[in-house]
Amino acid sequence: MAKRDFAFGKENFVWITAAIVCIIFGFLLMSGGGSGDSTFNPEIFSARRIVVAPIVTVIGFVMMVWGILRNGKSNGITE
Repeated sequence: MAKRDFAFGKENFVWITAAIVCIIFGFLLMSGGGSGDSTFNPEIFSARRIVVAPIVTVIGFVMMVWGILRNGKSNGITE
């Protein structure tokens, strides 16, 4: 069976998968309970939610762009 030409190589898919996991992890870090109508929960302003989680999410988006734009290793075949 002939080798198919895909737009992405295996390394690209690994980067994209890692980026998706990183983005999901960032959104999970942002989640949690909020303040109610009669109560105030100061946990909504924790460093984990307003500093760490957005940084992890942005790193995931940068990894996604890197995984899409990265060229695979050439196999020596030129056209």
